[in-house]
Amino acid sequence: MTPPLQHDPVAQAHQNWVGHGWGESADAMAAVTSLFRVQQILMARIDAVLRPLDLTFARFEMLTLLGFSRTGAMPLAKASSRLQVHPTSVTNTVERLGQAGLVERQPHPTDGRANLIAITPQGRDLALQAARELNREVFADLGLPAGVLTDLNRILGTFRYAAGDFSEPSPLAGGPAGRRLSDGDPGGGPVSAAAEEGAREGERTPASPDGAAAPTPGDAAGTPVRPKRRRLPRA
Repeated sequence: MTPPLQHDPVAQAHQNWVGHGWGESADAMAAVTSLFRVQQILMARIDAVLRPLDLTFARFEMLTLLGFSRTGAMPLAKASSRLQVHPTSVTNTVERLGQAGLVERQPHPTDGRANLIAITPQGRDLALQAARELNREVFADLGLPAGVLTDLNRILGTFRYAAGDFSEPSPLAGGPAGRRLSDGDPGGGPVSAAAEEGAREGERTPASPDGAAAPTPGDAAGTPVRPKRRRLPRA
């Protein structure tokens, strides 16, 4: 582990932004830069847990998604939609998992042109082991108080909603508690695949914000209001 820097480089960048006359953008620049750095820190922690299990976060996500599904299987296209990852990335991930005996392809019961991706007993056991270790080593203590995590989930959920990441207000963003997604629902997966893993297993398809300002998050009891904005298609 590299020793910590004496001063915060993001704070220095913020000062430089203001000094160059870009003060109106300085806070947003610092927030974006900090988010990228936080992602690097968290992915390093996650990799340290998953590497001994011969898993990447993308493969863990796929196993967890299948393990949480009602039948333990789903079409590739649905897995791609749930994980918000390009189908090519899902195909690459499934191939790696298949080689390890963690998933298998099965005939679709009603569509002769399609296959299902199914988790194997070995894959289910490994996914549970990985989840327990991630809970213990990473998720149980991120170094932030519970109340701060609640606020962080609300802020990030509000941003994702405004950017068109999902269409119904999220309970994490202060919206009403929704029903549990079933295998037939189009919504998102159990955990969010990291961009770092997307680069390793194939590129994630990013959402395409139109550059409008993010809304001010509402209070925790209220539903965030989506600003009027033009929805762009995913790349």
